[in-house]
Amino acid sequence: MTSESSPVKIRVESLDFYYGPTRALKNVTVECFDRKVTAIIGPSGCGKSTFIRTLNRMNDVIPGTRVEGRVLLDGRDIRGPDVDVVDLRRRVGMVFQKPNPFPKSIYDNIAYGLRINGMKDKTAIERTVEQSLRAAALWDEVKDRLDENAFALSGGQQQRLCIARSLAVEPEVILFDEPCSAIDPIATAKVEDLIENLKKRYTVVIVTHNMQQAARVSDFTAFMMLGELVEFDVTEKIFTNPANKLTEDYVTGRFG
Repeated sequence: MTSESSPVKIRVESLDFYYGPTRALKNVTVECFDRKVTAIIGPSGCGKSTFIRTLNRMNDVIPGTRVEGRVLLDGRDIRGPDVDVVDLRRRVGMVFQKPNPFPKSIYDNIAYGLRINGMKDKTAIERTVEQSLRAAALWDEVKDRLDENAFALSGGQQQRLCIARSLAVEPEVILFDEPCSAIDPIATAKVEDLIENLKKRYTVVIVTHNMQQAARVSDFTAFMMLGELVEFDVTEKIFTNPANKLTEDYVTGRFG
């Protein structure tokens, strides 16, 4: 699988993941291309979220887990001895299923990450907060209420705030784990429009249960089943002419 216009940003090679003795991912090999959107689809429990969390080592915090195989970011093994995990998670940001703003003001939700990354210049922080909120299509809705608690925002606005928070620290990759499952259809449309814009600058990987969403927002789609990668291809091909019968059954709604 190649993308003529984009280099490989993340290469996953023979990835196995274990929760204790349970093997949740089985020999997964896949590539995510720079400034493209890759969707991960498949039935519940097939390993989608486990997979995406291996891309920035979020699974490391779970006791008793084990990883075999490699995940390469720009050709470097993210589990290498010289890798700073905090820096890795800055480079590979994550937006979760449920909006999880900090219990702080809208402004401080964005500024917090900048400060812990060493930014002290107040003017630079203010500029980055505005740029991040603009990039997340939220600035016009919140610019007059930056001192309000983030929990005063609607669910869809909170999710875009979490996206802005990720963007503020200048990631290279953004992982979305079911980002629209807890928000309404209007907010979902805004997040989808946002993803379309984000890929101009970032590599995007999105886990979604929503087949129509995968078809709308992604350039490439990976179909997973029982911890294995069944098929990976250009999204249009996955949805119109898949090579594997399991993929065809899933995308046409015959099971799952």
